[in-house]
Amino acid sequence: MIKAPLIFGEVLFDCFEDGASVLGGAPFNVAWHLQAFACSPLFVSRVGEDVLGGQIRNAMQGWGMSTAGLQQDSVHATGKVQVSIKDGEPNYDILTQRAFDFIQADAVPSCEAALIYHGSLALRCPESAKALAGILQSNPAAPVFMDVNLRPPWWQAHQVRQLLDGATWVKLSGDELETLVDTAGELQKKAALLLQAHGLSLVIVTQGEQGAFAMDEAGNVVSVQPEKVSRVVDTVGAGDAFASVCILGLLKKWDMATTLNHAQAFASALVEQQGATVHERSFYASFKTLWQLPN
Repeated sequence: MIKAPLIFGEVLFDCFEDGASVLGGAPFNVAWHLQAFACSPLFVSRVGEDVLGGQIRNAMQGWGMSTAGLQQDSVHATGKVQVSIKDGEPNYDILTQRAFDFIQADAVPSCEAALIYHGSLALRCPESAKALAGILQSNPAAPVFMDVNLRPPWWQAHQVRQLLDGATWVKLSGDELETLVDTAGELQKKAALLLQAHGLSLVIVTQGEQGAFAMDEAGNVVSVQPEKVSRVVDTVGAGDAFASVCILGLLKKWDMATTLNHAQAFASALVEQQGATVHERSFYASFKTLWQLPN
């Protein structure tokens, strides 16, 4: 059985104020980018038997992604988010009782996971939480990359702490770190506390225009600063772009400085696009050449 990264969670459409709709959802975005970078992920989610669900399946097939883990729901509609941009930052109204809330454990295909990626939004309902628990139980040797993605009101502190206990690597924003580690001090101090509290190997903290830093279990810190971008269209999915290259770096065993610099460069390029997924393969070509990835 070929090892592949298993990406679990929501897939949905980001619907913008100008009427545009862009395929998204943090796990889907990560899987989309990993496919473009020749990692052949298994994406596990659920869509409705509706037009949007059909569009998602067609988009995945057109992008060369496996749809083996994409379940179909005859009761619940495909995920949808209303996105509004305020002061340059996206605000999300995530509609409830959507297909991705009801991922079924017994419909998840068996695979040997090279790593398991998940966030927290898709775990807001017990059905999907149970499905992830089953995946983790059946892949005890697989390292876990947790992309925290706190989306009020769709998270519970005790659940997030349990998930952190099971994670190997964690990526979160500076604001999310402040929320989870409610003590005085700089972000690096809080990252160290998070590492120690949950026995993590690595914490990656993104800070928007201020860049990002990573801290390992030995306390080593690597920081990266973004270059100026010529035109910011929106920042939707920038964190997911960053996470996807961090996962790529972990799979390829890049050193952390290389990984962070590549992740920052890719995220900076993405904010010049609308939405979180890019459908032109040429967008990825220069990165693949620069990073010596197979075509």
